[in-house]
This record gives sequence, C-alpha cells and structure tokens, in this order.
Amino acid sequence: MQVIIKKIEELFKANNNSPVTAIDKLPQAGSDRFYFRISTGEQTYIATYGPNVPENESFIYFSQKFKEKSICTPQVYYISEDKTIYIQEDFGDTSLLNILEAEGFSDNVYSLYKQSLSKLAELQIKAHEVVDYSKCLTNREFGKEAIMADLLYFKFYFLDALAKPYDKQLLIHDFEALSNYLAHTEHKYFMFRDFQSRNIMVTPNNEVHFIDYQGGMNGAPQYDVASMLWQARAGLSEEWKGALLNDYMDAFEKLVGGNLNRTVFRSQYYGYVLIRLLQVLGAYGFRGLFERKAQFLTSIPMALSSVKWFLQNHDVGIAVPTFRKVLDICISDEVIAQFTPIQATTDTALVVTVNSFSYKKGIPVDSTENGGGFVFDMRGILNPGRFDEYKKLSGLDKSVKDFLEQRTKMPVFLNSVFDIVDISVSNYIERGFASLAVNFGCTGGQHRSVYAAEAMARHLKNKFKVKVELTHTNRENWVR
Repeated sequence: MQVIIKKIEELFKANNNSPVTAIDKLPQAGSDRFYFRISTGEQTYIATYGPNVPENESFIYFSQKFKEKSICTPQVYYISEDKTIYIQEDFGDTSLLNILEAEGFSDNVYSLYKQSLSKLAELQIKAHEVVDYSKCLTNREFGKEAIMADLLYFKFYFLDALAKPYDKQLLIHDFEALSNYLAHTEHKYFMFRDFQSRNIMVTPNNEVHFIDYQGGMNGAPQYDVASMLWQARAGLSEEWKGALLNDYMDAFEKLVGGNLNRTVFRSQYYGYVLIRLLQVLGAYGFRGLFERKAQFLTSIPMALSSVKWFLQNHDVGIAVPTFRKVLDICISDEVIAQFTPIQATTDTALVVTVNSFSYKKGIPVDSTENGGGFVFDMRGILNPGRFDEYKKLSGLDKSVKDFLEQRTKMPVFLNSVFDIVDISVSNYIERGFASLAVNFGCTGGQHRSVYAAEAMARHLKNKFKVKVELTHTNRENWVR
C-alpha cells in the first residue's frame, strides 16, 4: 500500500505544484480499486488505483467525453503512464445514500432523487451524442447477449447454489425469450449500468454528481432508472418509485422531444427492474456464497424480499413459465429463512464476550457457569508489530487495519471464523443460552488479535443484534 501511495504522490507532484499535506486511504467498496484523498493546503483530490487497465481507460474516456457536454461527472486531471492510477475531481464524502440514511424519506431526499433522475436523463442523451461505444469496457450494447449474461450470472451464482431441482433447458429457453423481448426497445442511449444512490455524490450546495460509470454502454434508459429506484438498501416506497418514474419520464420526454409512449416505456421498465434485481442477487451470491464475504450474505434476504414484492405486484410483460417457477423457488419462505439470520430481542439472554489477549499472558478465564467458547490463534497472520512504523500502534489504528486487510490473509481467516461462530450464536439464541466466549490471541495482544476482536464484535452486532461485551485484555501492556 505504501508503494501505491508513493506513486500517487509522485504523479501529483509531477503535475501540480501545491504541497501535499496528506494522502489518506478511503474505505474500499466491492471492487478491487483503491481510493485515496489527496489533501493540499487549498484543495482535495481523489486518486484511484486500479489494476484493471481497460476499466481505468473506459472511465477516463467517458469522463473526458462527459466534460465536453458539461455533464455532472468528475474531471480527470492526471493519469499515470501505465494507466493504473488517475487523479480526479473530489466531490466529498456524502452520497445520496448517506443523506437518505440520515434523513429518511424527507422532502429534501425526494428532491435529490428527482434532481438525480433529471441529470441522469441528461447524461444518457448528451453522452450518446459523443461517446464511441467501441471504447466500452466489455459490451458495446446492453442487448440480448448482455441481458443473457445477467440472467446467467443469477443462475450460476445464486440459483444453482440453492441446489434445488429445475428444468435447466426450459429455463434457458425462457431466458432467451425474455432477452429477445427486452433487447427490442425503441429507446437506446448511454446506459450508466450501475446507477444507484451510493454512486451519486451530493455537494454542500445540494448539487448531485455521478461517479463509477466505467461499465457504461449503449442500452435502454429504463435500466438505469430501475437500478436507482429498486436499490434494495434504499428501500424506497412504491409511492416514491411511481412518482419518481413519472418525474424521470417528464425529464426524458422534454430532452428527446415529441411524445413518449409511456405505456410501452413503463412495460419495458418493469422487465428491466426484474433483470436488475436478479443481477444484484447474483452479485450478492458471488460475493457472499463464493467469495464468502459476510456483509453480502446479510443483503440477500432484502434482495429476495424485493423480488418477491415485485412478482406479487407487477408483470414482466411476457410468458416465461419455467422462469417464473424458478423465481417462486427463490422467494419461498424456506429459502428466505435460509438466508435470514435469527436476531436477538430485548428478551434474549445471550451475551457474547469477545476478548483479545496475549499468549504470553494466557487465555482469558471464562467465569460463567458453563465456561468454554472459542479460542482463535492469530499468530499465523503476518504481524504488523514486526515493522517499526506499527510497533507503537494497535489494531484500533487505521494504518494497522489497512496493513492487515491489504497485506495479510486476515479477511480470509475472519470469514472462516465468522462461519464457525455464527452456528453457535444462532443456536444459543434459539436455545436461550446466556453466554458465549470468543477469544482471539496473538503474541502481544496488540495488533492482530485486537483487529480480529473488533471485527467479530461488529459482525455479531450487525448480523444478530446480540449483546456483545468487548475487552482488550492486554491493553495496559501495549507498546507505546
């Protein structure tokens, strides 16, 4: 990570005389890109490091074309020679999702959604005038092949993981029919591909700006609207979805000129809603079931509930009987329950004690009636304490966290630990047990075990809402 930061600093200094006061790593999302904020005395910039050069080239190309049309996207200032690093305009840390979570469904949030959809229509139409689609990252067009790819993504990474019987040949036949139906849309413009509230930044003057459009291509404008309005984490009401769809169609119609056949537009919109919901479910399945990233597993029940509500209230516009049977399997109470963790209530007796400790001092004693619990040895993970810059820090410090997340197998180790501990926590909540101990030990009880204990406490609170008592038993002996 320090090597990347050094390259970012060198690129910036080669193009800008402003003194760099700090380069801070920002939280990583689901991709393999790393983001950093460069601070100078007067301004901040965002630096992106991405090993996928074609993806970087796509983002840079789109950004340059969007600026020609004064579209609300960041300007790319500097690009490294190998195109693994680029430095761009900084719109701050506040996304539309952040504001939604802070304010709820307020008038201000609605106005920001409406503004976003109006600017989306502007982006789709203006970008279409200048973009060379041969520069797209993968497909030039979100046509039949791309729609089939999304459906197969859902099939392979979620449906097949359920191990439920279904007629595979008939399902593919239905996929073909649905892909043909949706591919023949009368409107095709620039398609953002991942348009959601997390990728919409809001500046202090309440203006919205868009980021993360490297997957853009030519396609149906309804797809982007479906992506935004049906984002599971946003949880927009049906009333808001309907009103905002009308707002979007008003803006779109004004920009393209002439009358818009809203019945046809709306019908295909709902087809794309289903495609987007299933693509997201496939992504959750891939990240959660195959890459075993716990945070994605917790999103699956929410995504399934969205699919269930959609099927109960809307028609996809074409007869696909086997596909419908498969979807009924996915939204069954059994499958939703499979992915929905039991959660503690105010009456739940269980308290999980999570400790970090030093093996030099010994494993913490469990004084509860039954004793026992888990002890995990963290000494197989590379120790940050071996490096001078981390010796006087702990697993609570950001630089140590970055080290463990990026330079060690800590994420893999913890995913396995979560799987094991989750079984006991679920069972103990159901059976009314009062205590469980989870201990993480390393040599000094200062770096690896502290990080792991913090991660475990956070995981249990988020997933099970259970009471957690967290203690770093060797804290008074940490190297200062």
